[in-house]
Amino acid sequence: MPPLGIFRKRFSVSDVTSVERVKNHWYYGWGMRLWFWPHMWIYNVSGFGAVELIMKNGRVYRIGTNVPRELEDAIKAVLK
Repeated sequence: MPPLGIFRKRFSVSDVTSVERVKNHWYYGWGMRLWFWPHMWIYNVSGFGAVELIMKNGRVYRIGTNVPRELEDAIKAVLK
């Protein structure tokens, strides 16, 4: 098992086209994974709350968090 914190992902704010608060299904699971339907990357460590980012290149990322409203508001503030 790799040490904690070895995997990282950074998103450029200029590449984000939209951000939306969502709820993950239980079967999406936890951890980092590529989900094929719908096609997206999921980064989730606990709970079901998440923020979905849609990038200019069409890629979709879901970032799991216990405070999805606050994360969505913070990203939207930076996008403005």
